Amino acid sequence: MKPDILLMERMMPRIEKALNDAYMVHYLPDVPALPAIAPRIRAVVTGGGTGVPPDIMAALPQLGLIAINGIGTDAVDLNVARQRNIHVTTTPGVLTDDVADMAIALLLALSRGIVRGDRYVRDGKWPQGAPIPLGHRVTGRVMGIVGMGHVGRAIARRAEAFGMRVAYNDVREMTDVGFAFHADLEDLARSSEILVVAAAGGAGSRGIVNAKVLEALGPEGLLINVARGSVVDEDALVAALQQERIGGAGLDVFAHEPDVPPALLGMDNVVLQPHRASATVETRLAMGEMVLKNVAAFYAGEKLLSPVV
Repeated sequence: MKPDILLMERMMPRIEKALNDAYMVHYLPDVPALPAIAPRIRAVVTGGGTGVPPDIMAALPQLGLIAINGIGTDAVDLNVARQRNIHVTTTPGVLTDDVADMAIALLLALSRGIVRGDRYVRDGKWPQGAPIPLGHRVTGRVMGIVGMGHVGRAIARRAEAFGMRVAYNDVREMTDVGFAFHADLEDLARSSEILVVAAAGGAGSRGIVNAKVLEALGPEGLLINVARGSVVDEDALVAALQQERIGGAGLDVFAHEPDVPPALLGMDNVVLQPHRASATVETRLAMGEMVLKNVAAFYAGEKLLSPVV
């Protein structure tokens, strides 16, 4: 008989077919009575945003693997996983470039008013000669990056190609990047024209981009977030935008997805995306293939491809 696994979040059809070919897949929303199958579940496949809620983890006594289709681990209690000897894997590396691309796309859309210009044309205002605000160049500006991991470094390389100067903040100074390090996040924001959030989510980074950091960024400053909504104090961000204490924001992530603060929806100086920085066919397939390899290795008793725990 095929091993039973629990699927918490939909994946690419090709990946789901491979899972169904090798395992008895139970898609959580379709499972009428989880307790009936819980004793047979040894592996859970999930997304970074969904993770495995504590009640689900507690209900699976034989759980040995949580295979995350993504790089975020903040929706999984890693301490509990360690205590129960549950392996946790992610899909690092394969989504780095797409997330970095999204950061630059949000920056260009925000700075050049791409979304506003599109709406201007579609609404028929161009022939009428209605005025539209000028955009701002990104070339030569100062970008501060919060989190100089794989994604942060990929964003920095793209920023350099636009002639931007790069600085960063992280838990420690990186000796191999060659960019200015700011140990204090407010100081980084104060010296930046664009602040890009690329830090990992979790308790250690919750709300670190707070009202004081946004105040330091200033009325012309732009905030780009392609990390986790939890890294930014969302209430403080909304207030800063409403009171024009920062210039604008490009957001792919939010604190309580899929709920977005209603105040953001009517702002012209905000560009919004539904958490889709890694949403390309190529990357989602590559992520899925890594998930398949981790699950197969787990059941074969072999070394996992990309373990976190």
